[in-house]
Amino acid sequence: MTSPTPQLTYIGGPTALLEWRGLRLLTDPTFDPAGTAYPAAAYTLHKTQNPAVPAEAVLPLDAVLLSHDHHADNLDHAGRALLSRASMVLTTTAGAERLGGTARGLEPWTHVDLRAPDGGVLRVTSTPARHGPAHMDRGPVTGFALAFVDAPTEVAYISGDTVWYEGVQQVGERFPVRTALLFLGAAKVQAAGEWNLTFTAAEAVAAARALRDAEIVPLHFEGWEHFSESRSDVEDAFMRAGLSHRLRWPSPGRVMSLTMTPHD
Repeated sequence: MTSPTPQLTYIGGPTALLEWRGLRLLTDPTFDPAGTAYPAAAYTLHKTQNPAVPAEAVLPLDAVLLSHDHHADNLDHAGRALLSRASMVLTTTAGAERLGGTARGLEPWTHVDLRAPDGGVLRVTSTPARHGPAHMDRGPVTGFALAFVDAPTEVAYISGDTVWYEGVQQVGERFPVRTALLFLGAAKVQAAGEWNLTFTAAEAVAAARALRDAEIVPLHFEGWEHFSESRSDVEDAFMRAGLSHRLRWPSPGRVMSLTMTPHD
């Protein structure tokens, strides 16, 4: 029997398996071992954490929800090899052109409908995201809002790699988000100087306030050397804001049920 509420298995970094009414969805696939290095022109990324679940264990996949394809901490070598085994890859239009195959590009606020085994229709809507400051973003990225057409008030939001800006605020204005998977860690690379490329702890607090009915589930807060903030930084920021009760940390390899009722 499939669960009527989404079940999330945290795999590591930005990668999680979401099972909802029989559909199996995977966020940004990263399955390479710890110690792998990814050299780029101006910097090298270093992975520090093994995946909690092997790639084979997440199959079959109805869709991969890929925030972007051009950075290894969101799509590493083993993750890229997995894409061809998914029924569909939803990502940016630029990413879909590069990936080919089953990849489908979405512009912000456009959607794709996926038919669940129980006959329900899951609507996956592309949401705005900006990978860094406006003058120095790191290329096109997307987030996702998920809700079944027959239960439109039960929305799960996946931020993808983004900073806090008006595009994220608009998500809260358009959707009654109940669970928000926020990519944290305040990622920084030499090419972007001191600018953060993903949510800081303070920005995550701002997002939580905008998504006022949502449980906050952190992703992408560990497992890579270029994160400048840790779990404790996020916990401290939420405690100072009086929002600790909104945080729910996933455990690697463990299944957790996501909340689909309004959070106070």
